[in-house]
Amino acid sequence: MKKNNLDQVADFLRFCSLERGLSKNTVNSYQLDLNQFVEYLDKEKISDWPEDPLVIDSYLAKQRDEGKKTSTISRGITTLRRFYRYLLRQHILVVDPLIQIDTPKQEKRLPLALSQKEVSELLAQPNLNTATGLRDRAILELLYATGMRVSELINLKETDLHTDLKIIRVLGKGSKERLVPVTDFALNWVDKYLKEVRDPALLKKGVACDFLFLNNRAGQLTRQAVWQSIKKYSKLARIDKDITPHTLRHTFATHLLENGADLRVVQEILGHSDISTTQIYTNLSQKHIFDVYLKTHPRA
Repeated sequence: MKKNNLDQVADFLRFCSLERGLSKNTVNSYQLDLNQFVEYLDKEKISDWPEDPLVIDSYLAKQRDEGKKTSTISRGITTLRRFYRYLLRQHILVVDPLIQIDTPKQEKRLPLALSQKEVSELLAQPNLNTATGLRDRAILELLYATGMRVSELINLKETDLHTDLKIIRVLGKGSKERLVPVTDFALNWVDKYLKEVRDPALLKKGVACDFLFLNNRAGQLTRQAVWQSIKKYSKLARIDKDITPHTLRHTFATHLLENGADLRVVQEILGHSDISTTQIYTNLSQKHIFDVYLKTHPRA
């Protein structure tokens, strides 16, 4: 690859960073994608930016042969589109071969859900003889009982609890408020946490904090802290799955549908604006139905 071509890559990256104000991570991704493209062109002894879409297709085919994920290839195509548009605006090229390149369709990955046994094992891991353990048990119970997002959980205020009505006021995406039903079981753990951990901690520190779940300094809990706790407890439970706080949300929805809940009801509880977002869970519940059929039908 000629030096002036490499200079054009550097100019493009500076343009993205300084003029477009893109994040450092985005610019670094562009650089990685373009470095791989330049490396391919060097190996093929192509000294200029190719204007033939067949060359681009060959590059993408090589990435597929190397086992690159569809999402990685799609990101690389996006980078090349933006880079070639930049070259056109700079009058370096007159043809954009990316116009004839289709972005590959993303594989639809079903969300990961736990079995009821795995949920029980996960929830049993916090050490209830410690303040942190009591808090974490209340968090796990609440996440599984409501399906709320972890961002919604850490922003809960004590005043959002309506124990007499068995509902919680949740502030979701776009500051949209919804009322979520909650089980007595989960509320009992939250009440235990309030009385034995949260209120004594605030009293000892001599501070006021409206948030329901607090860290060890009596301040608001972070998403990262919840994520780390769930990773720790899933490891202790020896659950061989990549569990995140969102896994409990997926599990909540899946278990409701498996037990006959209406899709519209699940949509409302989860706070999905579009039911198509909720419909992905029907694939999981249908798999459950199929598994049950195979296990129970005498001729299956």
